[in-house]
Amino acid sequence: MDDQQNEASENRREYSRVSAYIPFEVRLVPPELRPDVRSRIYSETVLTDIKILPDVQDQILSSWLTMLNAKLDTIIRLLTVHKEGFDCMPFKYVTISGSGMSFTSLEPFALGDILEIKMMLSMSQSVALYVYGEVRQVDSHQNIHYISVQFTETDDAIRDEIIRFVFEKEREILREKRRQ
Repeated sequence: MDDQQNEASENRREYSRVSAYIPFEVRLVPPELRPDVRSRIYSETVLTDIKILPDVQDQILSSWLTMLNAKLDTIIRLLTVHKEGFDCMPFKYVTISGSGMSFTSLEPFALGDILEIKMMLSMSQSVALYVYGEVRQVDSHQNIHYISVQFTETDDAIRDEIIRFVFEKEREILREKRRQ
């Protein structure tokens, strides 16, 4: 009976989850900083003071300006990702969903700890994220700690990016299975 209950509770998860290797870093948020944490997409914090320009009537000129704007956006995104160190983070094997994630750590964390998770989700266009999560489960074996966190202080935009990543990874897995 217990096995059936455990299986049923696992199948009632609110979001799909997937395992993947992603650029990933984690740190403990000190108690005095916890009231100020808010998950964010990194590029949003850099480009906050840009005004939208009016439409150009000349279609050819408009196409060129749109293309140049897209290229500049890409360059700015790459520079900001580099500046914040997202491009040199170590890859880590994680399991992630729209509500949380799990990973292994050499550093022990306690139930209730708030962690800052810095990660890069690679999709058709990579997304650099700072997310915060509360440690909900810790399993330790020797010096390896299996940590599960539930995301806190996230909004729909961040959750949507994570869910989009999960679905893209699931599609990759299905394509790979069809090839075999």
